Amino acid sequence: MPHSTPTAPPLDTLAALRERLAAAPNGVLEAVAAETGVSLLAVTECLPDGLRAFAPGETAEAAMLDMAEWGTVTVLVHSADLVLECKGPLPRGQFGRGFYNLAGGSPIGGHIRLDRCRTVGFVRRPFMGSADSASVVFFNGDGEAMFKVFVGRDDARQLLPDQVERFEALKARLCGATPRTA
Repeated sequence: MPHSTPTAPPLDTLAALRERLAAAPNGVLEAVAAETGVSLLAVTECLPDGLRAFAPGETAEAAMLDMAEWGTVTVLVHSADLVLECKGPLPRGQFGRGFYNLAGGSPIGGHIRLDRCRTVGFVRRPFMGSADSASVVFFNGDGEAMFKVFVGRDDARQLLPDQVERFEALKARLCGATPRTA
């Protein structure tokens, strides 16, 4: 089933979102999208430049294969009715029967329509106060998140430094962005 191309939000809505997110980039972006009636991608695009970068959907498999080498991450699926988190190593996947199939050996498994990914977002921002967060977001053609993969945390709830390095390197490779130092 093909995805429709989302209509562009009014420019005044985007300007207000940019202003709002420049002042407070640490909220739940899905809530902001629902409140303003725009896609999650549109909200993410309104984050300040240093907090987000984007790569084309064709890079989704490369991102998945790279993250399979990171160790324990958190995969998150957020809908209007559910925020589902699963922690573990991201399995290496392969295409078959129309899906990107995640191999066994991890609590994370399943079958992803990775060909429906139109944009891969790299988001590093404060979340719920001042805690640093870093995620790779797979956006579909409607501008909504298929799922997110978050950099892991240590026992003190700090981002794992080696994964932050890998996140920044992957972002630089796929988006052409200059890696940010922690």
